[in-house]
Amino acid sequence: MKTVRLRPGKERALQKRHPWVFESAIAKGGGDAGETVRVESAEGEFLCWAAFSPKSQIRLRAWSFDEAERIDAAFFARRIERAMAWRERLAIASDARRLIHAEADGLPGLVVDRYGDTLVAQFGSTGVERWKGAIADALLAATGLTRLYERSDTQSREWEGLPATTGWLRGSGETALTIREHDWRLTLDIATGHKTGYYLDQRDSRQRFAEAVRQFGCQRVLNCFSYTGGFSVAALAGGAQEVISVDSSGLALERARAHVELNGFDRARHQAWDADVNATLRRCLSELKEGGQRFDAIVLDPPKFAPTAAHAERAARAYKDINRLAFMLLKDGGLLYTFSCSGGIPPDLFHKIVAGAGLDAGVDGYILDRLAAAPDHPQTVCFPEGEYLKGLAILKA
Repeated sequence: MKTVRLRPGKERALQKRHPWVFESAIAKGGGDAGETVRVESAEGEFLCWAAFSPKSQIRLRAWSFDEAERIDAAFFARRIERAMAWRERLAIASDARRLIHAEADGLPGLVVDRYGDTLVAQFGSTGVERWKGAIADALLAATGLTRLYERSDTQSREWEGLPATTGWLRGSGETALTIREHDWRLTLDIATGHKTGYYLDQRDSRQRFAEAVRQFGCQRVLNCFSYTGGFSVAALAGGAQEVISVDSSGLALERARAHVELNGFDRARHQAWDADVNATLRRCLSELKEGGQRFDAIVLDPPKFAPTAAHAERAARAYKDINRLAFMLLKDGGLLYTFSCSGGIPPDLFHKIVAGAGLDAGVDGYILDRLAAAPDHPQTVCFPEGEYLKGLAILKA
């Protein structure tokens, strides 16, 4: 077994069970891509077993802090079974869910979603890449399923020095699927959809939005960065009479239109605008001066503006601008559901950005709810970086 020794003082994060070690913390030692190594402090004290990644800035990702544990096929089977058993205790109103959430489930770099009878996995680090076959076998054994599609086409693969890989890892068949979420039906394509095919992490927020639309009687709703219209379906389910989905992907908007009809809503209540969100918000603001209408509710669910903390300053300006425009387009008493999925923007900073947007717009608001990823996308107390998705539900004062 190869050993990696850390520089003096660099053991503290691992002693607090944080699973990452950066290149700058390593004094000596190494291994092949994905190889399991013994990690020691400068004094030779055992810290963890970890996967070595020779090209990533995150040079080590911890598997286990138990010196007696062996990292083998049985280890991955145990971790997968544990993650699934915990999710069985959750009340998930869907036949789609996240089964493995990387570091939070003790499997750094691995994401696995279940869509009905099909699994979709992302292998985002050299460690899980090295154990891909054993992991695939364990997933099928634990779920009793036969179909596993790989969507290892994330940016993290590039950082790890791994090529993008997609396709059937086990089984075969159609990649276009239909899932149930709450009382709705939604469609996706696991081969071409965002992430593993759909944004499962927003499941609970979509339901809360539907309830808020109903509670506050919102009739005119603008859904920005709508993708395939999950929040638009939620708005219609809440009783909205006019819902506008805005996205720059024509294919996503086609699916949004289909979702409206699939769930039995009158398509006349829904419009799909193939447009840039920033330009659309500014155009709507300009139309107000000519007698245009404000909105009862606006959703802002943009893509990742800040993948790391290094991008936070530029991202903050972008978040602030769209929130400022949204505040100005809302009626008094209107709802703003605003989100950030950027890991480089912590919740307190996001709150400050939205507050600054309100100040610039000359408005204030009541925070009705703080929103996060659905509980099958867990965050652990030792890994705060796992809190990537955060949101605020605001009632414009």
